[in-house]
Amino acid sequence: MSTTEALISAADAHSAHTYHPLPVVVATADGAWMTDVEGRRYLDLLAGYSALNFGHGNRRLIEAAKAQLERVTLTSRAFHHDRFAAFCTQLAELCGMEMVLPMNTGAEAVETAVKTARKWGYRVKGVPAEMAKIVVAGNNFHGRTTTLISFSTDPEARADYGPYTPGFEIVPYGDVTALRAAVSENTVAVLLEPIQGEAGVLVPPAGYLAAVREVTRERNVLFVADEVQSGLGRTGRTFACEHEGVVPDVYVLGKALGGGIVPVSAVVSSEAVLGVFRPGEHGSTFGGNPLACAVALEVIAMLRSGEFQERAAQLGEHLLRELGALAGTGRVAEVRGRGLWAGVDLARGYGTGREISEKLMDRGVLVKDTHGPTIRIAPPLVISREDLDWGLDQLRAVLGL
Repeated sequence: MSTTEALISAADAHSAHTYHPLPVVVATADGAWMTDVEGRRYLDLLAGYSALNFGHGNRRLIEAAKAQLERVTLTSRAFHHDRFAAFCTQLAELCGMEMVLPMNTGAEAVETAVKTARKWGYRVKGVPAEMAKIVVAGNNFHGRTTTLISFSTDPEARADYGPYTPGFEIVPYGDVTALRAAVSENTVAVLLEPIQGEAGVLVPPAGYLAAVREVTRERNVLFVADEVQSGLGRTGRTFACEHEGVVPDVYVLGKALGGGIVPVSAVVSSEAVLGVFRPGEHGSTFGGNPLACAVALEVIAMLRSGEFQERAAQLGEHLLRELGALAGTGRVAEVRGRGLWAGVDLARGYGTGREISEKLMDRGVLVKDTHGPTIRIAPPLVISREDLDWGLDQLRAVLGL
């Protein structure tokens, strides 16, 4: 039995089977490349579902983390620490907002946004107690907590976890008419992914986000944008909402905010919204800890330069052009994407997403499937054009082109 087989066997024996990972065991990584325990190298075209936007082992982020590790890593929110004010101030400025509520994971941040919207609805909008409604989109993925899967339309994510949390109304993604009809006097928020990642990188119709912004303003409803995957450079802008010139009331951020080093997430909004909280009403022991703040501050500094957004825009245009050409070959049914983020639907008869992912793994490229015939491509934003082209060559070879 090889080292890889032995480690996978041990993992299967002693960890709950909540994931179905590809049979590769990563030992080291640098930039856009990973090396397994047998010494084989792989081009990473997934980037930890956008958590690794700045690549593996980014030296600026590693040095920021190392420096903070020598000072203080955790105080809890029982005390102030010297990185907290800068983190909140600079993240709010990056978002064009006023206040930050830091958490750890993306799911925690979305849960926090749900609580924020409900509390705002009761204390500010005047919705009767226990009557708040939040409008969400079908095919969404906001996390796997009990509340968040309560409004999932994915049977795998939702089955066998009831009873479910009430207070949500699901409408088709991209359908402004349905969304407008769903908004009532008790609606406190519309919660959407500007681009639906887990669903296969679904980009909404042009004008959709702007229409959502218009409806929410007209009806005194919060527009909550879940930019956990789409935000912080992935789509060629700092936020995916920017592609339509839209500023939501609330940003939900995570993944890339931690630089692939520590989990960092946040809800960012105005004082009028986040000001509804009082001490003791919400919190997190690790949320906004010194180590998280130090890493996130470096992420914010890197994003301020615009370098990574520009790189994602330019390489993304190339990526989508090359992938788009595959749609005319009969091997690929559809390609969707924005920036360095693409969903590729395989044509019937050319394999499942899992099968293609495994074949690409055998050729030294790592992607991941979703929902049957789809693979997602989301390389670190630091990837070179040459490496990206090599990865695309492997995809063409796997498809017999």
